[in-house]
Amino acid sequence: MRLLVTGGAGFIGSTLVDRLLADGHQVAVVDDLSSGDRRNLAGAGRAPGFELHEMDVRAPALAGVTAAFRPEVVCHLAAQISVRASVADPVADARINVEGTVNVLEAARRAGARKVVFASSVAVYGRPAAIPVPDGAATDPRSPYAASKLTGETYLSAFRALHGLSYTTLVLSNVYGPRQSPDGEAGVVSIFTDALLRGEPTVVYGDGSQTRDYVFVDDVVDGFARACGTGGDGRRFNLGTGRQTTDRELHSLVAAAAGAPDEPRFAATRPGDLPAMAVDPAPALDGLGWRPRTDLATGLKLTVEWARAR
Repeated sequence: MRLLVTGGAGFIGSTLVDRLLADGHQVAVVDDLSSGDRRNLAGAGRAPGFELHEMDVRAPALAGVTAAFRPEVVCHLAAQISVRASVADPVADARINVEGTVNVLEAARRAGARKVVFASSVAVYGRPAAIPVPDGAATDPRSPYAASKLTGETYLSAFRALHGLSYTTLVLSNVYGPRQSPDGEAGVVSIFTDALLRGEPTVVYGDGSQTRDYVFVDDVVDGFARACGTGGDGRRFNLGTGRQTTDRELHSLVAAAAGAPDEPRFAATRPGDLPAMAVDPAPALDGLGWRPRTDLATGLKLTVEWARAR
């Protein structure tokens, strides 16, 4: 199969590229390298059937690149992912996440692609009425980032209705693992890991009781690989574990994996932070045959080992 991956030099995207190449597919990556890292594709660059196009997903030239490669499936992961950046500059967020997504969909349509697999976010659920968030839960975006992701989902539906372009939406919970950057607000696992290995102070916001649903990157990539088939067409699936881990518990687990003191500093809760989040992955088992397979302790061990060797 021929697959195009946007954001393919990023943390999740490059791991997906490695998986797709290992499965014997031909893969083209589109990434402007603004947050992705060319080093993440060092192994992929030696594989036959791989090509990299350093390009913004909003670029008019994307249509030509996509038409020349003729992908059967497009995995769209390129995005502006910072909630705080979206609040500070909602116009820039929309240009990347909405305009960029529409440009990707139009390029896919014109190139004759069968399907787009779209990376969405738990942010679309806002403050959910039930946790873990069930299949078909109401959406309630509370940031420009969440609104732009939900808008992307709406465009997927429109292109399916108008042009027959199939899609599967994957709502990602808190993904962690090797290659995740400790810079910025996203990725508390990588932030804790980097600081603890360097012997630097760590911060837990609030009283440490805030919860998140941490899912290992290899498991998420398995979901994308499965969605590239015919399963799950026209559906949204939650990719998470359904389990809640508090910030304080997470710090203890990362500290244990790193062999570092479990002594975080506590700071005031950040405005807008959700008190709890987890998603129900059960429908993904029925629709894609997918389930999370990596327990948190194992995933953290692998993450710390990668960070230590980096």
